Amino acid sequence: MNFIELAKSRFSCRSYLDKPVENEKIMQVIEAARIAPSACNIQPWYFYVIKDDKDLLNKIHESYYRDWFNEAPVVIVCCADVNQAWVRKEDGKNHSDIDISIAIDHITLAATDLDLATCWVCNFYVDKVKEYLNLPEHLEPVALLSLGYPKEDKIKKMEKGRKSIDDIVEFW
Repeated sequence: MNFIELAKSRFSCRSYLDKPVENEKIMQVIEAARIAPSACNIQPWYFYVIKDDKDLLNKIHESYYRDWFNEAPVVIVCCADVNQAWVRKEDGKNHSDIDISIAIDHITLAATDLDLATCWVCNFYVDKVKEYLNLPEHLEPVALLSLGYPKEDKIKKMEKGRKSIDDIVEFW
C-alpha cells in the first residue's frame, strides 16, 4: 500500500483481540521509532515495552483507567529525555516533546503496516507511571501507546472526517 493509504488506514484503536503480539513485530515498530528523525539527530527518547510483566502491565493500565485500555496486550511508555534534547537558543524551547512525537508517529504507522493497531494516550497519571517504572527525573513520560490486534473494523475507521486542504493551508 502506498504511504497515503497507510496513513489513512491508521486509527485510534479502542478494542483489542485477546491475542499476544509477536516479539518480531514489536521489534519492528521499535525499529521504526529508532530511525525516526530528531533535531540534530540527538534522539532524545526512551521506550518501555510492557507486555510480559503482568503485574506491571496492570499497574500501567490503571494509570489510564478505561475498560478498553485494559484489553491492550502491550503498552509502550514513550519517554522524552529532556536533558538530551536540542534546545532552540532564541527562546529556550526544548524539542524533546517534538522529537518523541515523531518517533511515536513512526511506531503507529509501522504498527498499522503490520496489521496491528495503536492508540496514543496522553491523559494518564504521569506520576504513577514515573513511580511504577522508577523513572529518573530527566525522563518524561509523554504518552502511553496501546498496541495489539484490533477487534474494530479498520474499513469503518478509515472514513474519518478531516478538514479540507483549503482549511489548513495557505499558499503564497
